[in-house]
Order: sequence, then structure tokens, then C-alpha cells
Amino acid sequence: MNDARTLEYYNQNTDTFFQGTVEADMEYARTRFLHFLEPKACILDFGCGSGRDTKAFLDLGYSVEATDGSEELCVRASEYTGIPVKKLFFQDLDAKEQYDGIWACASILHLPKQELYDVFRKMIRALKENGILYTSFKYGTFEGYRKERYFTDFTEQTLTEFLKPIKELTLLEHWISKDVRPERKEEQWLNIILQK
Repeated sequence: MNDARTLEYYNQNTDTFFQGTVEADMEYARTRFLHFLEPKACILDFGCGSGRDTKAFLDLGYSVEATDGSEELCVRASEYTGIPVKKLFFQDLDAKEQYDGIWACASILHLPKQELYDVFRKMIRALKENGILYTSFKYGTFEGYRKERYFTDFTEQTLTEFLKPIKELTLLEHWISKDVRPERKEEQWLNIILQK
């Protein structure tokens, strides 16, 4: 993500965003993701935000690298997790067969569809053979700005169409969930787990 308007939102609202997401209960999604990984596997938390999931993976004994495009969130997530969080735009991922799993929870949804294809290619390249990718998008068909942030939403149908050209990935699981934050319980998310 290097959309200036979206990044500015996160840099200007770091404290609010951190407090609103750091305690969000993502254990169900993490458990489904980790089911496909070996103990101590190497995970990239790609767009880690508050560092909530990085810390959970570390506490479970996994090897974790964490990145975010927001400089301010990198600082907060580093403090919270106890590991350095690298400032990295999604488009700048340049790893090759380095990770057993990539966790992109509510992160790459800030990219326009046309840019998502390139980032998916970069994630495929960064995954080891049989590597696992989790990602999530708001459920719907909207693409554009919601207030200060850019979003690309998906439904099962639009996601299936989007994934058709990406032959290197197999869809293992998908499910719809409610937003875990009480004030947003009416919002729904599309969660997907793919394998290289």
C-alpha cells in the first residue's frame, strides 16, 4: 500500500486504530490458518497494523516477520510485539521462497483490483512450495474510498472470478465472518486460505 491518502489516515490515527484493533479476537481465523502450518513455521505478517497477530504467532512459537506501510504503525507494532517491524509497501515485497505462510489480514484490501494481481504474484514468489496464504476482505462489491481509506471488497463470486488467472494458488477454504469489533458487528468479512 502506498496510496498517500490511506497511509495518511493510518499515520494520523495511529492511537485510535491501535486501540480499536489490538484486542480484536482473531483467534478463529488464526487457528484455521495455522492448521495448515508446521510448528515453528516462518510467517510473514503482511500489513501487520497493531501487531496483534504477530504477537499471537510469536507467543505460539512461530518465527515471524512483520511489515506495514505506515511508519507510525511500524513504531507501535514494534513496541507491542518486541520485534522490529519493517516499513514496506505491498508492491515492494521482494522475497523468494522465504515463508511457510503469509498472513494478510484486512491489509491488501486497501489496493485497487488492478494492483492486487501484482501483489498476489509477489506473495506467491515469497512463499515456499506448498506455502499457505490467508487474507480477508470486506464482504461486498464496493471498490473506492470509504472516507479516507481505499477499499476493494469481494463476494465469493467476484473472488472466484478474480482468482481464475492465478493458476499457482489453490483455494483451500473460505468463510464469511462478522466483524469482531462490537461497534461493527453488522459488517461482514470474506476470509480465504490459499495454497501455493
